[in-house]
Amino acid sequence: MKAHWKSCLAAAGFALAASMPSAQAADKLFVYVSPDAIGVNAFLKMGQTGIETAGKKHGADVKTYESKTAAERLDNVNAAINEGASVVVVLGFEFNDIIAQVAPTAPDIDFLIVDQCIDNRPANVHCAVFREYEASYLMGVAAGMLTQSNKVGVVGALDIPFLHRYTDGYAQGVKSVKPDASVDVRWVGGENPFADPVRAKEQAVAMNAAGADYIYTATAGGDFGVFEAAKEKNFKVFSVDVNHCPDAPGLIVDQSLKHVDIALESAIDAIVAGQDSVFMALGIKEGGVGAVALDEGSVAASKCLIADHADVAAKMREVAATIADGSLKLQDPMFAK
Repeated sequence: MKAHWKSCLAAAGFALAASMPSAQAADKLFVYVSPDAIGVNAFLKMGQTGIETAGKKHGADVKTYESKTAAERLDNVNAAINEGASVVVVLGFEFNDIIAQVAPTAPDIDFLIVDQCIDNRPANVHCAVFREYEASYLMGVAAGMLTQSNKVGVVGALDIPFLHRYTDGYAQGVKSVKPDASVDVRWVGGENPFADPVRAKEQAVAMNAAGADYIYTATAGGDFGVFEAAKEKNFKVFSVDVNHCPDAPGLIVDQSLKHVDIALESAIDAIVAGQDSVFMALGIKEGGVGAVALDEGSVAASKCLIADHADVAAKMREVAATIADGSLKLQDPMFAK
């Protein structure tokens, strides 16, 4: 979308003055709509950081609209449209139907969905997604090297193709270093699988009772239930998205990190450059996903248990390098037959 940038002049007066690069109003407005209240949610904060960085880079004003309900998500997207936003950025699957509905009605506005995508996208809808299975593979490598029981586990929120990027990627990593290890896979399920710490905890407790001493959790809002189980039952965990180690000291080995800020900034760069229907899939090579162990200089301060296992961290970095340079080719479990 190349022609619409200057059409945002009228909206510039509504933009946040703190985001302006100079005393003059910017001719672009970037709006970030979060799926939930940001608060202390480090994952959602990364989206805010990314759009602020992109705004400074491209001389745009920046606004953030926080949502709490499905109705507020739609209202906030419409508010961004009404303010004449140049780019509206949303984070998560919660916005898929909303963007599919509103984007065709606002062809001069670019919509960026981060961490998800929709089918049959119009030219003004862009996506930045991640190769989560690459980082999950690294978690499996670590679990395979560390397990004493030769049994590890992974709890996913819901048995859907997307989440097999976590469960299957992890299992493949485990088997790469310990082929005879068993990997127990369980799902939260239920009415609220992405926000049910009680059910997530129950699955982790059962898995540990069956012998799993290292458990990977990809249960979104259920992760803290797994952390609680680990504390009570004395097993160790791997987590996702952001560094949770300071929140659960002594429990977490590492996590498959998802760098939303980098993905968001990269996609906006392409949008501003005039590309239609931008689609980016970011993995280890692009800096979209990773692990605490990969940043050798910050491992010691991470409060993650990987800091106590230099040999495991070194192996994870070695494997990550082979993924990045293409010598180790991983198939996307989401599309596995």
